[in-house]
Amino acid sequence: MLPFEEDDVNAATWIANQELLKLDPELKEVAEHIRSLDPTGQRFASVLRDTIDQLLNGEATGRFAWKQLFKTEKTHAGTLVEINLQREFRFHDGGDVGDDSKHPMDYRILGIDVDCKFSQDFGGWMIPPEAMGYLCLLVWADDYKSRWSAGLFRVREEFLNTGSNRDKKLTLKAEYRKSKVFWIWHEAKLPENVLLHLPETTRNQILIDGPRQGQRRVIELFRRVQNRRVGRGAVRTAAQQLDYMARLREGKGRARTVLREEGIVIAGPYSKHQDIAQQLGAEVPQRGEFVSFRLAEAKPHHGNRPSVKLEGRHWVLAKPEDPKETAPRLPKVTGEEES
Repeated sequence: MLPFEEDDVNAATWIANQELLKLDPELKEVAEHIRSLDPTGQRFASVLRDTIDQLLNGEATGRFAWKQLFKTEKTHAGTLVEINLQREFRFHDGGDVGDDSKHPMDYRILGIDVDCKFSQDFGGWMIPPEAMGYLCLLVWADDYKSRWSAGLFRVREEFLNTGSNRDKKLTLKAEYRKSKVFWIWHEAKLPENVLLHLPETTRNQILIDGPRQGQRRVIELFRRVQNRRVGRGAVRTAAQQLDYMARLREGKGRARTVLREEGIVIAGPYSKHQDIAQQLGAEVPQRGEFVSFRLAEAKPHHGNRPSVKLEGRHWVLAKPEDPKETAPRLPKVTGEEES
């Protein structure tokens, strides 16, 4: 069995479904392989976050919510998830199956054909009749709940609702969604779509209307959303410009420079920045994320509050009563991707 943290809720799911692994050696082999590629589920979750952001295309549209997508875009979501998972994990192409060998399976994992099905509605996976007897990787993500799941299901006729649509695709009966699916991860935390979950008044203060407002929107985003992980999608949506990362960097009128004058720094997904955030007790940005927080120079009244040394002085996370002061620059990062 692969190692996992004792407090990992998915570990409990893994243990509870041991019977499925005993009955299906291929399912066990594929499940353990996927888990070995991504023990924490962080890579899988990042793919789902990036795919939803790709569909929203906030950079060009300003959209931030699933309900803003066109029906055709929602239909396309499954295909994008399949493609992006294959790119991330480098799964081989699946073989052609079915009576006429015309249904291509999505992946071949350790020589085992696996179809991949995504739904934003839990239980909404549409399974083609040609997949009967094969393994399906069932994927669910809900941006409103900030949750996702991924599990393996051996397609059996007795566990399915009869297809009534034109393609005769089948769905998994509700009573078998837990007992017949081996959930590698179940209701794990999806990286947050920050703009979606902000109060409407705050969101409106960030998403300022009008042309050439991208820089102002990015500054407002990190001014109003502090000590919270902000993904690239939110930055793109705020900037609505191709060079959205430039809005973040140091420079006249840019977010890091402007906000430092207010004591606010923006940490990125780089080891030096992550160490600083961790030492301060702030939220730690992960891959493709940024976290802003206000600093105050450490004074005797701050007591033993966690601190970090920057530019020769010690700093702590500021509280509302701490006066604003110019923050130090975070260490320059080289050799690590900004996104």
